[in-house]
Amino acid sequence: MEITPTIQAEIQTYLKRKGLTMTKFGHTIDLNVGTVSSIVTGNRSISVHQLDSITAGMNLPPDYFYERYIEECIEESPLNWKKISPFLYRCIELGRLDCLQRVVILLLDNPNYPPSLFEVAENVYKDGYNEAAAYLYKKVAESEKQQHSERLAICQYRLFQINIGQDRAVNLQAAIEFAPFVDRLDEIEQLDALKDLANVYRSLSMWDKVYDFARQMGQLGQIQYNLVYNSKRKGTESRKKLSRPLFTYITYSELLCASVCDAKGDHEQALEHIRGYADLSWVKEKDPDSLYWKKQYLQWAKINTYVNRLMSGDISVLPDYVEHMAAENEIFAELLNVLEVANRYNVDVDHILQRFEPQIAAYQEPSSSDMYTQQVLPGEYIRFWYKMAKYNLNKGRYPYGFKCLLNAWEKAESINKGILSHNCAMLFERFKAYTVPETRDHLQSLWEKIDQKDGFSFRNN
Repeated sequence: MEITPTIQAEIQTYLKRKGLTMTKFGHTIDLNVGTVSSIVTGNRSISVHQLDSITAGMNLPPDYFYERYIEECIEESPLNWKKISPFLYRCIELGRLDCLQRVVILLLDNPNYPPSLFEVAENVYKDGYNEAAAYLYKKVAESEKQQHSERLAICQYRLFQINIGQDRAVNLQAAIEFAPFVDRLDEIEQLDALKDLANVYRSLSMWDKVYDFARQMGQLGQIQYNLVYNSKRKGTESRKKLSRPLFTYITYSELLCASVCDAKGDHEQALEHIRGYADLSWVKEKDPDSLYWKKQYLQWAKINTYVNRLMSGDISVLPDYVEHMAAENEIFAELLNVLEVANRYNVDVDHILQRFEPQIAAYQEPSSSDMYTQQVLPGEYIRFWYKMAKYNLNKGRYPYGFKCLLNAWEKAESINKGILSHNCAMLFERFKAYTVPETRDHLQSLWEKIDQKDGFSFRNN
């Protein structure tokens, strides 16, 4: 069995082979000769910064010595957080999660280290190192003795945020696992957590869950708003930073509840919720961000009133709705509603689709880390092309209709949208006699992956 030389021995061998003095090597790697000498002779503990400098000077991969560093400088020495912490960050930066895990296992034997590991997890999560952050959050959560601690709840929230993606089965499981920890978060952070949960369940068309979490968010938002702006404690609260102005959690609650009611066909109750954010005279924030969102909600209240009337069968407001669309930059959700009305009430909207054909052709799904953008907008994209397919197939425009259907169905399968896949399958079955063989074979191959029933889209952000 070959014996691996120590870091010290390999450095000595390198210097001899290259004929380098410690002074010259120190100048090359920007370390003073005393430091180099102490490291080479074994009289000094080496930091990861010094190790990286030496490794670079030897023209070796940056993580070349990392496994030996753990064995020689961490496992065989008293644990020292000042030395270990920079090493953990470097392991994460270089993708050496195996080395990270070896050190973390050592640290978890000491109850003093989980809080420090939690801080590392928070820092690397902010920097986008999700895989490493997830491992750290999981280990910190496992080590937490107090099941009602806020740190445990934050770990579970971060794991939920990291795990949410394109697979609806994974998303549902992540939501189920996180939900019991929401009320253990700081009351301010609960608002964003409830918003995220509502958006995930909305993407799954689980309307009762959406309504429950939206109502909780609205009630908590109102309590916090009164504490900050309407009580004697005004200005005394030390609050964590929210992703949006505080009043929007109240208004977004009403907006979500309205979308749930419309999804269930209760348009009268939906209108009551729309009125809940149509009057924002009570909003006290005056900063630019708040003014922006206030304007947005007033716009959404106006347009969603149109939508509510349209979905109730009042087609007379369609021209006003279209003129409103013409003044907007983003109209994809509005077009989706137009198609819904066209299919539901057999209305000819060819002139509207032709008017906005350039916007339809140029549409691209937005990318964002926001839970709404990640979870809700992909479903709206699928529903749009599904409803476009249904509209055109009903009009006998089969080639274009099947093209739209294929677009919707492939996207639904790629992100595991079983509800929408089922709708696509049912539409294909209804019209498959009008397909050409090539299209029929392509659509038939998607048939086996159907699931349940579709939901309803509503304009929001």
